[in-house]
Amino acid sequence: HQPKTHMALLHKFSSFTSPTSPLTPNRRFRQPNCTISSTSPFTEKHSSERYQRDQWVYQKTISCNHDTPFGDSTREDDIALQLPELKKLVQVLKKKRESEGKCSEGKCVPGDVFLVGTGPGDPELLTVKAVRVIKSADLLLYDRLVSNDVLDLVGPNAKLLYVGKTAGYHSRTQEEIHELLLSFAEAGATVVRLKGGDPLVFGRGGEEMDFLQQQGIHVKVIPGITAASGIAAELGIPLTHRGIANSVRFLTGHSRKGGSDPLFVSENAADPDSTLVVYMGLSTFPSLSQKLMHHGLSPHTPAVAIERGTTLQQRTVFAELKDLPEKIASTGLESPTLLIIGKVVELSPFWPIPTKQESSLMQA
Repeated sequence: HQPKTHMALLHKFSSFTSPTSPLTPNRRFRQPNCTISSTSPFTEKHSSERYQRDQWVYQKTISCNHDTPFGDSTREDDIALQLPELKKLVQVLKKKRESEGKCSEGKCVPGDVFLVGTGPGDPELLTVKAVRVIKSADLLLYDRLVSNDVLDLVGPNAKLLYVGKTAGYHSRTQEEIHELLLSFAEAGATVVRLKGGDPLVFGRGGEEMDFLQQQGIHVKVIPGITAASGIAAELGIPLTHRGIANSVRFLTGHSRKGGSDPLFVSENAADPDSTLVVYMGLSTFPSLSQKLMHHGLSPHTPAVAIERGTTLQQRTVFAELKDLPEKIASTGLESPTLLIIGKVVELSPFWPIPTKQESSLMQA
């Protein structure tokens, strides 16, 4: 007879397996131009080592240079291979809670879930509260943009589980992340959900918080320095400045339903007296820049694109709005890249374009 919590976990994880799982012999998907390697499907080079350190069950990953349903099959394979370790971890956590007197009749007092913002990348931008919670966690679910230096703060007895998303590959769907958080919290674990930047700024933290609270799980949010603030400060760009920018607007360049042109708000965003910060907008920026200029924003508006801001891998491209898409392409910037558009960009000490007369911005 198995504990109710463990049975609930098995029920929730049962939907993660599929006929394309390596646990079944028949695969019904094409594999053109695919290569097999022994590394995990993480986007950061160090992640495969961490994956092995935590002894998650993993053998092979297959990568293809095309977009087909095969990508989803690979994700389901990953989950199926991890199931034994995930189930084992829930059992270990439950036994620990029982020894502490926090379980009775097979049901444990639910653990807390912390949504923790890790900032734009520099670990020194973490809050003291975030560091304390990271060190005390039983299980940490972390995103692609959480740096290795931040993960080095995790306690030696904690488990790390990668649930990151990148264009074309989601290691977990959002619904699966919800269920993982709930399952471990119900087992009495202290669960930390690590997110780059701030968890409630384009981090889907609000969705996770709402889901867990509806299930009776206590959720605490620990804010992080969002990319806009951290990266702008790194470059000496004031997001607002008296007489130059009286407001700042955060915009996502990523469409919830996919597609290449989600930027229907560009008409209202083309405000010369405001600063526009675009998250996840690298692929749609050529379209956005044209729309902004079409709706009246000057082609000469200062702008900057920043890849991996505040980290040692940071790369920046400064240019006027009309020239920035081409310069981004020629430089080869990759995700994650943040875009800042507005007259305040010219106030940066790194702004490279000289002016013949004293800057009108400084006169203002």
